[in-house]
Amino acid sequence: MAKITELSKIQVPLGGQQIELQQIEHAEEGMSLLRVRIREGKRFTIFDIDPATAAQWAADMQQWANTQGAK
Repeated sequence: MAKITELSKIQVPLGGQQIELQQIEHAEEGMSLLRVRIREGKRFTIFDIDPATAAQWAADMQQWANTQGAK
């Protein structure tokens, strides 16, 4: 059985999507993943990603955000 811990909820101002971040801990395998849930109306998109993927995604998003402030 996996333990789920809510980390964050973000409401996107344009489009109205809701982004949820959750930590998923699989006790039997000792594996921890980041779950990204994006809700668009009644539709959900869910990603369970490993720490290395999360780090790369975060770095890419931060790099993009940093370039947007210069405009």
